[in-house]
Amino acid sequence: MEHKITYFDKPGKENTDAVLQIALHRAQESGIRTIIVASTTGETAVKAVEVFKGFRVIIVTHVMGSREPNVQPLTEENRRIILSKGGVTVTAAHAFGGIDRALRKSFNTIGLGETIANVLRVLGQGMKVVCEICLMAADAGVVRTDEEVICIGGSGRGADTAVVLNPVNTTDFFNLKVKEILCKPRL
Repeated sequence: MEHKITYFDKPGKENTDAVLQIALHRAQESGIRTIIVASTTGETAVKAVEVFKGFRVIIVTHVMGSREPNVQPLTEENRRIILSKGGVTVTAAHAFGGIDRALRKSFNTIGLGETIANVLRVLGQGMKVVCEICLMAADAGVVRTDEEVICIGGSGRGADTAVVLNPVNTTDFFNLKVKEILCKPRL
């Protein structure tokens, strides 16, 4: 099998529209029907539910208080748009973060989850994100582990990475295999 990989000159949200089009093309040619997208404020999610009309679109958001106590970064307006267009939202603790962040903040040390996240960042922040959101979606029960999906993530805001994989539950993390890299920043 031979497929093209697109490399972006730099990470960031300026790649979002291209990522969504690359992922749409691959989904159409492969028959993949489920798309998992990371989104903080919902800006990328709103674009995704527009581009992927007719697909199952799962949006994985940050948890309440992830950036600031008692604040949900996903705006209520964007959540309403996502749901009205048939998108599904998952709000869960980051699979690689969660309690590990408490360890770092309280004891100035990192746990296994943050170590794994840092290793995945060798391939780019977006690669860490796509691996993490598929775990979160599988753990929430909104995606099956026996189907190929396209996962879209990014570095900070927007999207700059897309892959094909079969989601796994967090308890099966070491069975996760990224099958195809569709695009990513050239770091």
